[in-house]
Amino acid sequence: MTTTNTALVVGANGVIGSSLTDHLSTLANWQVTGLSRKGGVNKERLEYLSVDLLNREESIEKLKHLSNVTHIFYAAFQDRPTWAELVPPNLAMLQHVVDAIEPVAGNLQHISLMQGYKVYGAHLGPFKTPARESDAGHMPPEFNIDQQQFLEERQKGKSWTWSAIRPSVVGGTALGNPMNLAMVIAVYASISKELGLPLRFPGKPGAYNKLLEMTDATLLAKATVWAATDPRCANQAFNITNGDLFRWEELWPKLAAWFSLDTAPPLPMSLQVIMSDKAALWKTIQEKYGLEKHSYASLSSWTFGDAVFGWDYDMFGDSSKSHRFGFHEYIETEQMFYQLFEELRLKKIIP
Repeated sequence: MTTTNTALVVGANGVIGSSLTDHLSTLANWQVTGLSRKGGVNKERLEYLSVDLLNREESIEKLKHLSNVTHIFYAAFQDRPTWAELVPPNLAMLQHVVDAIEPVAGNLQHISLMQGYKVYGAHLGPFKTPARESDAGHMPPEFNIDQQQFLEERQKGKSWTWSAIRPSVVGGTALGNPMNLAMVIAVYASISKELGLPLRFPGKPGAYNKLLEMTDATLLAKATVWAATDPRCANQAFNITNGDLFRWEELWPKLAAWFSLDTAPPLPMSLQVIMSDKAALWKTIQEKYGLEKHSYASLSSWTFGDAVFGWDYDMFGDSSKSHRFGFHEYIETEQMFYQLFEELRLKKIIP
């Protein structure tokens, strides 16, 4: 007899959460409930709930019927202007989910926490590379650490376990997300092409030749479910990456070629500034090429692009722990970009 697991995916419409719901929905022994503020379209074995997780009372009321949940996959995020301001809302949302589900879900087995390289201080400046799960912590504030500490304390004496998943920059195609580099590049390249311009790398001068890595959203979903269901992974943290390293100076011309664009020498410029007046142009592009009428603001986060292209220091971790524990999938980052760009074209998001 096959045991059916019930997943609660928190942040189900994000670039990570949407890939998780897609992957879980392909697995025969899973039922999936996706949480987000916007809700979603129900499918077979997948239902959505619209919940304001910042509201504890609403969270408990709307989630109290989810007694069958066996696995919580937490991938929600609330952005704020400063690092310190990020802590209260992001910690509170996780607490509210656990406060709602733990008392009613008698067969709760695992809580998966999505983190990132901020755990290693990657957002602060040059950090030790390759980053390893056993590396020393850094001075707070950092909400990823607070969330993990909350789970560690809450789990003591309980039958359920937790895992902390640490991807690098995630590649996916979900819209309306603040951290989607593939979309940043695709829209930037499409506008460059429409204007008859070469594709210039817009980041800091030192960023063009530093070592980086990425994490494909589908690969990340597979790794997240693996860590949540393999007993060896209980109460462990794992770096999850594509498995290769790259430098923009090598990859950037190849990405430009995919769009049939030439390149020119890098030119430091803020995408947030230079792309802020392109909404009207994008509307023209949509009409010219018969694209879906997604709003320009929902397509790309230029602030995030500026952050990634501003990393003038190495940005990579050691993912060998996940391999030692049993996860062996990988994807070449160059091919990942091509697949994502092709998907964006098929969805008529870019020309």
